[in-house]
Amino acid sequence: MLATFKKRAVPPEALDRLKTWTRERFDLPEDAPVFVSEVACGVPGCPPLETVVAFWTEAERRHHFKVFKPVDKVAEEDLPPRWMKDSLVKTEVLGCECC
Repeated sequence: MLATFKKRAVPPEALDRLKTWTRERFDLPEDAPVFVSEVACGVPGCPPLETVVAFWTEAERRHHFKVFKPVDKVAEEDLPPRWMKDSLVKTEVLGCECC
């Protein structure tokens, strides 16, 4: 039997707050693209909802990180430290489609 999935309404202020914290934490310009989404995870052992944040810097470098909480439960201290910015770069060499 197929289960019905309801899309959860994410509070827009939680999305805006996380975008602001990301810009401040990683010293991004106000117009830098920052995307925040809440995704459901069906992998065993994975939390049911997680937050994915992606942002771009110079030379089209995409950075991303996950917080294993719903968007409205993410606190500023859940973000990676500023010094990890370069290690958050998404590279295709890993061959990992999971993140």
